[in-house]
Amino acid sequence: MDKMHAFTKKIQKGLLIVYSFLMAQGVYAQQVSEDVYRNAAYFLSDNIQKEIFHLEVVPNWVEGQNAFWHQTYTQDGKKFFYTDVSKQVTGEAFDHRSLAALMGEVSILDINDRDLPIHGLKFHSASRISFTWDNKNWVYDKENNTLKPSVEQKQENPNGISPDGKWRAFTKDFNLYLENLETGKVEQLSHHGKRDFEYASSYGWSDLIKGEVGNRLERFFVSWSPDSKKLFTQIVDFRLAEKMYLLDFSQDEKFRPELLSYYRGSPGDTTVVYYLPVIFDIENKKETVIQALKAPHFMGLNFRWNGNSNKLEGMVFQRGYKQMDFIEINAIDGSFKSLFTDRSDTFVENTQLFLEIGKDRFIISSEKSGYKHLYLIDRSSGNLLRQLTSGNFVVTKIHHWDEKQDWLYFEATGREKGRNPYYPHLYKIKLNGTEMTLLTPEDAFHDIQFSKERYFFVDNLSKVDQPTSSVLRELETGKVIMEISRADISNLTRRGYQFPRPFSARAKDGKTEIHGVYFLPADFDPGKRYPVIDYTYTGPHTAITPKTFKAAVMGLQQSFAELGFVVVTVDGLGTAGRGKVFQNFSYKNLGDGTTDHVLAIRELAEKVSFLDIDRVGIFGHSAGGYDAARAMLLHPDFYKVGVASAGDHDHRMEKAWWPEMYMGYPVGGFYHDQSNVTNAANLKGRLLLAHGAIDENVNPSATYKFAEALVNAGKDFDLFIWPSRNHSFGRTNGDYFTKKRWDYFIQHLLGKEPLLHYNGWN
Repeated sequence: MDKMHAFTKKIQKGLLIVYSFLMAQGVYAQQVSEDVYRNAAYFLSDNIQKEIFHLEVVPNWVEGQNAFWHQTYTQDGKKFFYTDVSKQVTGEAFDHRSLAALMGEVSILDINDRDLPIHGLKFHSASRISFTWDNKNWVYDKENNTLKPSVEQKQENPNGISPDGKWRAFTKDFNLYLENLETGKVEQLSHHGKRDFEYASSYGWSDLIKGEVGNRLERFFVSWSPDSKKLFTQIVDFRLAEKMYLLDFSQDEKFRPELLSYYRGSPGDTTVVYYLPVIFDIENKKETVIQALKAPHFMGLNFRWNGNSNKLEGMVFQRGYKQMDFIEINAIDGSFKSLFTDRSDTFVENTQLFLEIGKDRFIISSEKSGYKHLYLIDRSSGNLLRQLTSGNFVVTKIHHWDEKQDWLYFEATGREKGRNPYYPHLYKIKLNGTEMTLLTPEDAFHDIQFSKERYFFVDNLSKVDQPTSSVLRELETGKVIMEISRADISNLTRRGYQFPRPFSARAKDGKTEIHGVYFLPADFDPGKRYPVIDYTYTGPHTAITPKTFKAAVMGLQQSFAELGFVVVTVDGLGTAGRGKVFQNFSYKNLGDGTTDHVLAIRELAEKVSFLDIDRVGIFGHSAGGYDAARAMLLHPDFYKVGVASAGDHDHRMEKAWWPEMYMGYPVGGFYHDQSNVTNAANLKGRLLLAHGAIDENVNPSATYKFAEALVNAGKDFDLFIWPSRNHSFGRTNGDYFTKKRWDYFIQHLLGKEPLLHYNGWN
């Protein structure tokens, strides 16, 4: 009997081992319930925005009145509110039920007062409101409770009309013409235009052409001088430009894919679309082409007239973005001179510069001190008058230059010690560089929006773990005049919502403090151990770790956490917002962005007991898609599961401007070394690649090339192509790929069986 009992025990033990093995392989894995998916879908942005009341105040200032309106969700649905600043009162902008009833009287539609389908609101007074509904314009008089179709006529688009109204510029057969609107006489201004060398045009970033030689979207661009005597425009030169291609399989009425083409240069290419600036003197019929300022279209030309109509001003970048010049162009002969030059051994960002032009001076930003600061320059000579700001902090925005009082109002991060270095605060400073004053003293993220008259501003204060408080402040002193609203998160707290938790860690240099946030499920149990998911986007132009309550609750992370994960996001070395030295870690080194993530997660796991760092996954989109795949190849023993969507897997195949700025120009061996394609053989874990088939932003060719390299290396992976999608999928509002991504981590990281065919985000 004892022998039989022992034998039975051995059988049971063996079966348990087999069952455990099968469980690990997902054969008999527990299936995730539909309730779990619903909990995750609750935090998709289209859903969660309706569950938080008075989340923020985005003011729409009323012309000519000391007032603004805003829209928000309340317990009674979507509502419009009106704030009278003088009276310091906020209330519903109108009776929503009364308006819904009036709309129902003039329509066969059932109008819900909890979600009025109106757009484009304009408050002409506190009681007279116009808006668009059902593709028609309406006027609502709330005092008399009337709703009538608008009789206001839409103004014609004055594109091409001179400021004095006497001339109309237009194009014909790729040349520029001028019509005298008083006499009707038409004159041809340019004579060298032809197909692919086209005057007064431009090329849109996402302009798609059907087929190889189809017509591109018509575009027209001219800039008149204020005195109507000169025209600035550009020639668009396609003659040497090469295209990229897409195949659209998604059209129901077609059974063969449609070829789509578009012009897009890759790093180092010379076969790109070019812009040539041109000035026309209308009186003297003179054309001046400024060949020296010819620029690739992805760098663009951005010049504006001065008030005297004799000069144009604008920023010019050298290819590779290591030098920027703010130049002044003589409108008579096309000669130009630099009023300010900024250089860097790495890059001068073209999208992160600030410029304010006054009558005799201008203010411009530069990182030449190691931090982004502001400089006051004499406009005529280009001489430096003074550096306005200095210190170990970063100026992030210019709001207002009061030239009469000589005050400058701006935002900066990192100046207030002991606070999150990413929190912006509003300051003012005299133009002599003195009396710098903090106007928003609270330790929080300040989302600031000025009134048109610049006397007041709305400040939305929050942190990831502090719901938004929206206040109205006086500009001159920063004094809080009134609280407009405070976020009501009672629906979340009833569900057991866990606030995200900020943390800090040491970066890969062993000394710099980096910051992150981790997200927990509502049913979080500190006694359990949770698999970890890293949400990544290490693009040097941004820092994606949420800093505000809204960004935290409406991002991608919380929905993932509700599935049973701890989700971590980190701003490591090389990302934006912490100064030039911090950001320069990414230069020619975009492939090392996730090393700081590995270190931060390991350090966090030493401080808390509930992270299972033997089960770590990673996902990202676009540049984050590159990151996610790169992390799987660079740290194959740490990251076990990855989802890389819309990834630019080889920067040599990416659009030119972004890699040329951050990855370096000219193209060198570091492009090859950090390519996911050339490192495909390093893959150990489970990897899902995804792309939209008609993605004109990040062409899917790099994903295909990466997939081919994985095949050649004998690596198992998964591939998802969405035939009808461009670059925008898997976003915070949820779509088909959202569940696809959830399921991949549920199956391969959580070890459970996904639910088939869930469609609960609709």
